Amino acid sequence: MTPTKTVFKSNSKAVTRLFSRLEFNENKFSHQPGSVLGSTALIAGTTVGAGILALPAVTLPSGIVPSTVLLIAVWLYTLISGLLVAEVSVNAMRLEGRLSVGLLAMVERTLGFVGARIAGGAYLFLHYALLVAYVTQGGDILVSAAAKVWGMPNIPPAWVGTMTFTLLFGSIMYLGREKFIEKLNSAFVAIVITSFLGLLFLGGSQVKSVQFLCQDWTALGGAVSVMLVALFYHNVVPVVVTQLEGDIPKIRQSIIVGSLIPLIMFLAWNAVILGSVSADMVESAAIFDPLQILRAGGAGEWLGVLLSIFSEFAIATSFIGFVYGLLDFFKDISPVAQDKSANRLPLYSLVLLPPMSLGAINPGIFFTALDFAGTFSISILGGIIPALMTWKQRQEQQSHSINQSLVPGGKVTLIVMIGIASVLIIKQILSMNGYSNPI
Repeated sequence: MTPTKTVFKSNSKAVTRLFSRLEFNENKFSHQPGSVLGSTALIAGTTVGAGILALPAVTLPSGIVPSTVLLIAVWLYTLISGLLVAEVSVNAMRLEGRLSVGLLAMVERTLGFVGARIAGGAYLFLHYALLVAYVTQGGDILVSAAAKVWGMPNIPPAWVGTMTFTLLFGSIMYLGREKFIEKLNSAFVAIVITSFLGLLFLGGSQVKSVQFLCQDWTALGGAVSVMLVALFYHNVVPVVVTQLEGDIPKIRQSIIVGSLIPLIMFLAWNAVILGSVSADMVESAAIFDPLQILRAGGAGEWLGVLLSIFSEFAIATSFIGFVYGLLDFFKDISPVAQDKSANRLPLYSLVLLPPMSLGAINPGIFFTALDFAGTFSISILGGIIPALMTWKQRQEQQSHSINQSLVPGGKVTLIVMIGIASVLIIKQILSMNGYSNPI
């Protein structure tokens, strides 16, 4: 790849990329630029994961209309933070003349050793918390479906499902080659998309208009952290910046459209699921999961089957991605943990055994894990860290005309971003210590 800091003209058209991705094949160089479509798909694919499954349970108390407004607001927050990550990445390229290598490396380059360790801790906590959520929920759906198919009178204990899911998909990843896992994941994604479209088609006929009248704006606070989890994609933004060669208009378009597609899916999903739940199903105690009722056939057998298929394969695709994320993390921080056959089993054990053990001990931890992941890890990685990196970079580059801002508002915007994330963290800490929910 050949970096450059200049904008030049070719055929009377301005070229806005910062460098050219050149590959040497068959004794000649060929230009291999990324596409806006491919980068948009990467953002959308990263965003659509198992976080969508928890949305109906946390938005049910507030209702369709309030949760729709909040979901759009959270999307705007994550969009701004995603653009901030892109701004830091692009301006680092402009100033240093080299490519960004990843979110954590960029944090260390901008905020130093301490900032990198905080971000690394948040990254590690996020992956483990979400893996705990995935193996517990995936295992629950798996054993419930198996019990129904085989006509078992009693559903096995929840820990059986957690261990079965982890060992089944963990073994596939451990034994399968990378190409096989890639094809398998693509097949899972196709199943997720097909079943999702089927859910919208079947669920649309089950929607009760009276559900749109159920509104409780005071119950919105408990949904923010899960929405942050569902709309998080910031770890791939540096990859998009590299793929699009630092071309700011293309990067901005990819991030906006790539995050807007999942938002539309989430809004439709939320309305269909909440609209399909009768008022007499709602329980005031604890968290009520409407998906569990619908999967059991509460709104029709076929809708329940499609929900089970969609849920299980959405979790499987997310599980694969986050296992790979942790594997890469440990390989980066440890020179011993390289991709050698002798080290594969200890490495996979380090990734899979902690979430499986915690999930087996506490099978009902799904919503708690998502709540903590959204409040602490994503508030830091997707809120505080991008704002601090941008603040420091803008201060250091005030004398450089090459610095370009992707987000308007100056320091006010950055202060608001940090303030919102800080409020969420303080709220969670107060809740953990027995104080009433301030939001």
